[in-house]
Amino acid sequence: MSASESPVWFITGCSTGFGRELAQAVLARGWRAVVTARDAARVADLAAGAGDHALALSLDVTDAEQVATAVEVAESRFGRIDVLVNNAGYGYQASVEEGEEREIRAQFDANVFGLFAMTRAVLPGMRARRRGHVVNITSVAGFIGFPGSGYYAATKHAVEGFSDALAAEGAPLNIRVTCVEPGPFRTDWAGRSLRQTPNRIADYADTAGARLRGTSEVSGKQPGDPARAAEAMIRITEEASPPRHLVLGNFGVDRVTEKLRERLAEVERWSDLGRSTDFPAGE
Repeated sequence: MSASESPVWFITGCSTGFGRELAQAVLARGWRAVVTARDAARVADLAAGAGDHALALSLDVTDAEQVATAVEVAESRFGRIDVLVNNAGYGYQASVEEGEEREIRAQFDANVFGLFAMTRAVLPGMRARRRGHVVNITSVAGFIGFPGSGYYAATKHAVEGFSDALAAEGAPLNIRVTCVEPGPFRTDWAGRSLRQTPNRIADYADTAGARLRGTSEVSGKQPGDPARAAEAMIRITEEASPPRHLVLGNFGVDRVTEKLRERLAEVERWSDLGRSTDFPAGE
């Protein structure tokens, strides 16, 4: 495969974790990649050994001007973007009652509105070429709202709903959409990148408070391997019919499966009451 034929990836949040591992794996294949971080110096090493195959850019996804400029520069350099990986984001933990407005809004700006902006910026090129793949890194929290993670879960649930709509709109244009939903992986999510509002209300000590303490204690000991996750993400982009959802890790697969079964059982258990709220047939 020549350089001009290799796929072009645009990956946000490449300074650590999934973004860095994915960028390394893509470039190791000789493919082209736009690797981004708030400070391009933090991803310069990724681009240094890849020559013309890599472009390192500073990008804050909450800055609309930076988003537009980054996509313009990427398309000017490589001619197109084949795969957009919306990875930038971070965790915030607090009980719902103790959540801080400033932290909640900052979380949504990065995890939700920044992702929306990136996707909107890339879609015109994909639509014109009738080809593309949008990969949104969500979480098991896109299915389950764990205690202490209500606001984080809300951001990931929002991305899941957005992705459902985008998949329906993009399908006739050959634009594919996958949400990657990791469980606990050995990244900085539970360490340096995590923001927390300490639990001070005793009534939540055994729910949200326990989860806040437990998250910090498990940092660096999670079972998930980010490098293996990166390989899994690459594989789905090579499939003729990629999955709409890719849940990663044993914990993630088990908990999401359990949650969906519980949800289906509840819908079915209450279906008669739910159906009774329509007008009678013929009215």
